[in-house]
Amino acid sequence: MKILLVEDEKKVANLIKKGFEEEGLSVDVAEDGNKAVDFVNSNDYDLIILDIMLPGKDGYQVLKEIKNRGIVKPIMMLTAKDTTQDKVMGLDAGADDYMTKPFAFEELLARVRALLRRGHAIEKALPIQIHDLVIDPVTRKVTRAGKEIELTSKEYGLLEYMARNKNRILTRTMIAENVWEYQFDSLTNIIDVYINYLRRKIDKDSSRKLIHTVRGVGYMLKD
Repeated sequence: MKILLVEDEKKVANLIKKGFEEEGLSVDVAEDGNKAVDFVNSNDYDLIILDIMLPGKDGYQVLKEIKNRGIVKPIMMLTAKDTTQDKVMGLDAGADDYMTKPFAFEELLARVRALLRRGHAIEKALPIQIHDLVIDPVTRKVTRAGKEIELTSKEYGLLEYMARNKNRILTRTMIAENVWEYQFDSLTNIIDVYINYLRRKIDKDSSRKLIHTVRGVGYMLKD
């Protein structure tokens, strides 16, 4: 899990970064609002922790730019501004949580974990689009160029796994462990068979092929 921490107080930022990294979380630190926007534009974060009083753009401006980009990752405001009005303003602006300084690290960590779980659940429910292929994880409906494609349960599971890892080479072992949830004998060709099933349904009637073979390695769903 990757977190962006936007905090201009170095001592506070170092304390949070160290604590999170000890919990296995990856943390980038932005010391001002302009740098925070640059980080968001060039990285994919699971959670953003945002101070309000920042050099450059303040936290509200950063939050607005993040929301205007359509980013749905959870955002926590962590700030010394502790009035009820401040909290209402932060939450109304689009923050998912609001925590005031000083704080107990254990509470911060607990709230972060809750937001990460919520963000993961939201992300898993959002439609996935790759070119003209659209996958709806809630209804399990798949369309290409607006035309619905009928898939078996296992075909759908394979397609969704590949779509969530688009542009990434997936080995047969990775596919077996994540779609079939156990390891296949290295000679078993069932994954190749299912890839061919998908190709006939997903790529057959389109000039732009999405499913690619990486010889000697595995497969890729390429945008």
